[in-house]
Amino acid sequence: MNYSEITVKVPATSANMGPGFDCLGIALDIWNSVTFEVGEPGFQICGHGENELPRDESNLVWSSIARIFHEVGRGMPDMSLTCYNGIPTTRGLGSSSAALVAGLVAGNEFCGNPFDKSDLLQMAADVEGHPDNVAPALFGGMQIAVAHGDGVVNASVPIPENLSAVLYVPDSPMPTDEARDLLGSEVPRTDAVFNIGRAALLVRAMASGDLRHLDIATEDRLHQPARQTIFFPMNNIIRAAMGAGSLGAFLSGAGSTVLALATEKEFTIGYEMADAAVKSGLSGEVVITKPTTLGAHIQT
Repeated sequence: MNYSEITVKVPATSANMGPGFDCLGIALDIWNSVTFEVGEPGFQICGHGENELPRDESNLVWSSIARIFHEVGRGMPDMSLTCYNGIPTTRGLGSSSAALVAGLVAGNEFCGNPFDKSDLLQMAADVEGHPDNVAPALFGGMQIAVAHGDGVVNASVPIPENLSAVLYVPDSPMPTDEARDLLGSEVPRTDAVFNIGRAALLVRAMASGDLRHLDIATEDRLHQPARQTIFFPMNNIIRAAMGAGSLGAFLSGAGSTVLALATEKEFTIGYEMADAAVKSGLSGEVVITKPTTLGAHIQT
């Protein structure tokens, strides 16, 4: 089918979910929408990042759609891109993965869908370097994504329908590269065991709907302690969320957003997270949303 215009929607994502460093992620009901229209070249960005993101071939949306045309050996036609960004940038909510996935999905559609979603996941993971954001961005829901040989294997985890996500999104960014550079190349065996057990407990809690131990299941020793050194309000915000009734709370991706899981008292939890942030000298906003089982898709 020949298209002259395609609009792709991609959800925000929260990677790691505490203990699942680089292998667990969940899609959230916050969206970027990108319209691709064949014809006069142009590039518009509205919403988050409109004053910072590039409007040329270095933009991830552009470079990823161009990759699809290159992979199939076709010349990319002139087109205009209009990005409506509802996902905050450099806040640990998968904005770069959303941009990358939007371009891949659109390019695949323009070219007649020569690749399936597993192929697109591999391409996206190659660019990102890890699959924990791109898997839920593509497939929706909660995803386990692991490298296997030269590929990536992903599996969906059911999510309780009554689960909400309360986000505290700071005004200040936390660049992913800086946050990742803090992490050592080796970890003590006790910390590895600590995280393996909690990641397993987290998957079981979500799949079964038994959320009694979600507070333990979202603990981490592999990345959050190191990131605390440059984001000292983190633990204060997490403690405030737990004290207000959250079932579990963690740093979203590399930060700076903190995410709390809840089935009730969402506004109270958000208020207490914001209060703890302000007392720690950090400004920002509270966003209350839910996980979504819908991943990247063509808007019709």
